Amino acid sequence: MMEYSDKYIHNLLHPWVSKWFKSKFEKFTDAQRQAIPYINAGENMLILSPTGSGKTLTAFLAILSGLAGLAQKNKLEDKVYCIYISPLKALDNDIYKNLEEPIQDLDNIAGKKLNIRHAVRTGDTTSYQKNKMLKKPPHILITTPETLSIILVAPKFRKKLRDVRYVIIDEIHSLAENKRGTHLSLTLERLEKYTGNFTRIGLSATVSPPKKIAEFLVGFKWNKPRPCKIINVNYQKKLDMKVLSPVDNIIETDQETVTKETYKLLNNLIQNHETTLIFTNTRSGAESVSYKLKQIYPNNYNNTNVMAHHSSLSKEIRLDTETQLKEGNLKVVVSSTSLELGIDIGYIDLVILISSPKSVSRALQRIGRSGHKLHEKSKGRLIIVNRDDLVECSLILKNAKEGKIDEINIPQKCLDVLAQHIYGLAIEEKQNIDHVYIILKQSQPYHNLSKEEYYDVLNYLSGKYIELEQRYVYAKIWVDYDIRQFGKRGKLARVLYSTNIGTIPEHSYAKVKCAGDIIGNIEGDFLERLKKGDTFVLGGKTYTFKYARGMTATVTPSTSTPTIPSWISEQLPLAYDIAISIQQFRAVIEWKLDIGNSEEEIIEYIKKYLYLDDKAAHSIYYYFIEQYLYSTIPSKKKLLIEHYTGFGGRKFLIFHSLYGRRVNDALSRAIAYIIAKEYHQDITISIDDNGFYLSSDSKISGEQAFNELNSENIEEILKKAIDQTELLAGRFRNCANRSLMILRRYKGKQKSVGKQQVTSKILLSFVKELDDEFTILNEARREVIEDYMDIKNAKKVLKSIEEKETIIKTTNTIIPTPFAFNLVSRGYLDVLKYEDRSEFIKRMHKAIINKIKDKKRKVNQ
Repeated sequence: MMEYSDKYIHNLLHPWVSKWFKSKFEKFTDAQRQAIPYINAGENMLILSPTGSGKTLTAFLAILSGLAGLAQKNKLEDKVYCIYISPLKALDNDIYKNLEEPIQDLDNIAGKKLNIRHAVRTGDTTSYQKNKMLKKPPHILITTPETLSIILVAPKFRKKLRDVRYVIIDEIHSLAENKRGTHLSLTLERLEKYTGNFTRIGLSATVSPPKKIAEFLVGFKWNKPRPCKIINVNYQKKLDMKVLSPVDNIIETDQETVTKETYKLLNNLIQNHETTLIFTNTRSGAESVSYKLKQIYPNNYNNTNVMAHHSSLSKEIRLDTETQLKEGNLKVVVSSTSLELGIDIGYIDLVILISSPKSVSRALQRIGRSGHKLHEKSKGRLIIVNRDDLVECSLILKNAKEGKIDEINIPQKCLDVLAQHIYGLAIEEKQNIDHVYIILKQSQPYHNLSKEEYYDVLNYLSGKYIELEQRYVYAKIWVDYDIRQFGKRGKLARVLYSTNIGTIPEHSYAKVKCAGDIIGNIEGDFLERLKKGDTFVLGGKTYTFKYARGMTATVTPSTSTPTIPSWISEQLPLAYDIAISIQQFRAVIEWKLDIGNSEEEIIEYIKKYLYLDDKAAHSIYYYFIEQYLYSTIPSKKKLLIEHYTGFGGRKFLIFHSLYGRRVNDALSRAIAYIIAKEYHQDITISIDDNGFYLSSDSKISGEQAFNELNSENIEEILKKAIDQTELLAGRFRNCANRSLMILRRYKGKQKSVGKQQVTSKILLSFVKELDDEFTILNEARREVIEDYMDIKNAKKVLKSIEEKETIIKTTNTIIPTPFAFNLVSRGYLDVLKYEDRSEFIKRMHKAIINKIKDKKRKVNQ
């Protein structure tokens, strides 16, 4: 991409805007030099650059320049010229404040009031403010994806959008990977249909592949992607990133010492920096770290300089934390994932990640929150919690330093979101069936939408399934296939649409009842995972799940081994690309051991290859050599299946499938379904990123299942495997909400999540009997296997086995292999505290060392 000179760009900008810029900044950034001329010329643009590199100002400079020019000529009309969209209301408020200063300064430079207006419109905007906007519309409208969709059916205010010239989408990467982005993509096509052409500007953190995000931003026209310039500024903002271990040998150090040394390391890092932001991956982790810092170091930390920030906290507490941080009053903030996006939190000089962030893009996004001055280094430290974590963090570090970003996954053909938009289009005006189909296919997520899928959604919305009225699901539109038109039904259509749209599921906690008494709460997400007979831990005791009614789970006391860890719903899944990187690294180390490389040679290689210090490289070497001498190292070329007999004679089948939790979820359920059908046995499943195990009271064979499972039939097998699960029931509820089968709000009344759950369970059974291929049921299945799981990469794994690129090797063990320690201990001993699980791993490790000590001597000779 051509980079223009500062002089050239100043000549392009309106003199007032140019003067304002010179008063604030010495020079343009790389992103600004490359982008402004194209934005000025009205070309679509995707700008990829780290947080704090000035990309938001890049987008607004050309727009403010145009508005200043119109104001100078008294041609500024009462209409919206630019729409700014972000995923967060907090980010919207930041942008509003950040635009106030240049707009006021332009008035001073011009020597008169230019009357350039900007305003925020979200779900929090009052009726008074909306009426004010109708009379004097903002020239720059700052909003969210959901609110823009509502505006399109607001008969009066939508007219103010008729001549929109620019649409800016901030943090587009965070929208593209979920249904909010899918929803926005269709909203933009509806806006394009109404206004004609406008310039689309996407602002994103570093993401891969850029072309895919660009297509998502601009969509298609005449079956080809609309033109889009991509500016990828992989900045001089250098990365100061290191992996740290709190102790020399994490596997042989007792848990009490590991915890003590972890907090000692944290304290040293925090005290040597001005303001530190810590990410923990989980809400409970954020609470725990902030509490323990105050507890262990009361002289350094208290309630005034340490705060936690996560999504379960109230809006007021989160806002207070953000304000305190921005004003420089806090020494440290501990967050789960809630501070990843680019809301203004002031100056941070260190970011600490406790445990693996699970993907390169997330690591860069988090670490990019530090060094918020251009050309300043982003400083991040990854503190590991176990040996698997060390390997993960090391490969994330390598890929981040070398600019290898994991590929983004954009959900495709979400039929529940489609139903919402077809209803919205019907409310706007009568529509031509064929014309709308063309418009829908212009959106990247719907580019491959078939006519059959489109008609299925039209048929559902128009009441083809008359029986659904028995369950209070009524037709929303009318369709006349003879004249090729559809339109809205009922006088309440606009109100129903405006009060029920959106894609974010409503979450809640489920009560847990035992013998009629409420014994505690579990997350709704966790309830989704439960099926009859599953055992889990609550308050240190084990219970067996019987059934759920609405948001109440009924359980009985149990002495069995827990089958599902109670914290699983909070965990982030490992990115598939990183999983493959680890597998390839494993294969290289095994090859070096096979050809007789010495310990020193291999450690030196690990240090150079992974940018690690001596301590970390030694830890990885000893981890791998233990696995190698005791069994074999699984990798992309070799899938290891381990037969292990646990306490009480329970049989474990451990699959060393390091593909990330989403792929393992798909593989494990499909294999368990085949085995359960074949042997008529109850199979327990436990999964993590590094593999999964199946367990049963009698012996089971995993190799046999791979003979029956292949890349062609896994989809059908998975659909059967998930059919009676809470996972499908939960996802169906969300899809029923989005497709307006279940209305969350009706005539001013709100339906509780519990009531929605009950309604959806009844509706799910009804729909299955009515038509097992019903469009919204199919969407719930698609969401489970494509978005929640990862069927695409699971098929790749199976294809690799079919084509003999990956061989299957089996082994029988008395003690689990070192690579299986974390998996076996998590599922098998969830009833114990984390410290006890850690001691259990250490005991297994000692037993392995005793087994391999003679072999180890030979290798070292």
